[in-house]
Amino acid sequence: MANIKSAIKRASVTKGENLRNRMAKSQMRTVIRRYDEALSAGDATASEAAYQLAVKTVDQAAAAGIIHKNAANRKKAQLAKKRA
Repeated sequence: MANIKSAIKRASVTKGENLRNRMAKSQMRTVIRRYDEALSAGDATASEAAYQLAVKTVDQAAAAGIIHKNAANRKKAQLAKKRA
């Protein structure tokens, strides 16, 4: 455990950032899973809405630095490929 005040604060801040990043990544995975479920159900309108939300969520994760921008682009390409 850290003894220095600034190190204690950094540990606390890092813990909060880590939690926020894990929540955002989990949300991204959930949205992508819901898109896959909508595709497998065969509902065109629901899958289109889910696709738009999935792309938006992936872009937000990349903008926040949670995933790399190339990983986001790769993920969006995979989503688009499933869509076709």
